[in-house]
Amino acid sequence: MQNWIDSGVGFVIALQNIGTWLNVPMQFFSQLGTEDFFFLVLPLIYWSIDSALGLRVGLILATSSMFNYAGKLLFAGPRPYWVSSHVQALWPETTFGAPSGHAQHAMSVWGMIALYRNNLWVRVVCFLLIFLIGFSRIYLGSHFPHDVIFGWLFGAILLWAFVRFWEPVAAWLRNKSFRQHIWISFIASLILMALGLSVTALRSNFQTPSLWIDNTLLAGTEIPAPIDANNIFTSAGTFFGLALGVAWIHVQGGYQADGPAWKRVLRYVIGLIGVLILWMGLGEIFPRGDGVLVYSLRFIRYTLVGFWITGGAPWVFKHFNLTTSSARKPSV
Repeated sequence: MQNWIDSGVGFVIALQNIGTWLNVPMQFFSQLGTEDFFFLVLPLIYWSIDSALGLRVGLILATSSMFNYAGKLLFAGPRPYWVSSHVQALWPETTFGAPSGHAQHAMSVWGMIALYRNNLWVRVVCFLLIFLIGFSRIYLGSHFPHDVIFGWLFGAILLWAFVRFWEPVAAWLRNKSFRQHIWISFIASLILMALGLSVTALRSNFQTPSLWIDNTLLAGTEIPAPIDANNIFTSAGTFFGLALGVAWIHVQGGYQADGPAWKRVLRYVIGLIGVLILWMGLGEIFPRGDGVLVYSLRFIRYTLVGFWITGGAPWVFKHFNLTTSSARKPSV
C-alpha cells in the first residue's frame, strides 16, 4: 500500500503541474459527483423525466453512500495532501480517501442512467462524466489513483447488483400490502444502519497520525475527522423515505413524470422548494453533533426528504392538476 501511496503522490503532483487553468473545469466535474448535486438531479429525474429511473437513481445513491462510508472506514486510507505537503489541497476533505465516493457515486448513478436509457449519446455522456469526475478527484489532490479505481469498481459491483436483482425484488414487492412495504423498507434501513455502526465500532479507537494533521494545517484546511456516524443516518433515512414514499403514492394511484414541458418545469420548481425546506431548513433547526437525539432527528429529517421526493411532492402535483389525467402506477 505504501508503494501505491508514494507513486500516487508523484502522479498527483505531475497532474497539478500541468497548470492552474485546469482548476475550474476539474472543480466543475468534481461538483457533478457530489451527493448535494445528486439531491438536485434526483428530483428532476423522478418528477419531470422518468419516475421509474428516478427511483432507481435515488435508491442506488442512498445505498452507495452507506457502502462508501463503510469502505472508507475499512480501508482507512489518507488523502494525498495529508501525506505530502507538495500536493495542493484544491478540494479539501475530512473523511478517509479510499474508495472515492465521487467515483463510486458517479459509476452508480450515471451508470444507472446510461444503462436505463437506451440511447447512444446519453451513454457516451454518462461514461465521459464517470471518467472525468474520477479524474478530477485525482487532479484536485483529494484522491490517489487507486482510490478512484476502487470507487469505480465498488460502484460497478453495486450497479450490477441493482440491475440484476431489481426486477425480481420489484415483482416480490408487488404482492405486498402497504403495511408490509413499510416494514420491509424500515428493516432494510435498519440493515444499512447496522452495517454502518459495525464498521464505525471497528474504528472507534482510531488516532489520526500527526503527519496528516501537520500537512492539513500547512495546507490551511480542516483537520481530518474521518469517523462521523451522521453519515449512517443520512443514508438509512433517505433510503427509508424514498421507499416509503413510492409505496404510499402507489396506493394513491401512482405517479408518472409525463405531461407538457411547462408542467414538468413547474413540478420541479415547486417540489424543489419542499426539498430545500426539509433538507436545509430542518438542518438549521435540528441540533448538530453526535448522540442518540441528534442521530434520530437526522434519520427523521432525511426520511422526510426522501418521502417528499417520491410521495409527498407527487401527491401535491396530482392535487393541483400538474400531472396528466391518466397517471399510471409507477413501474419500478
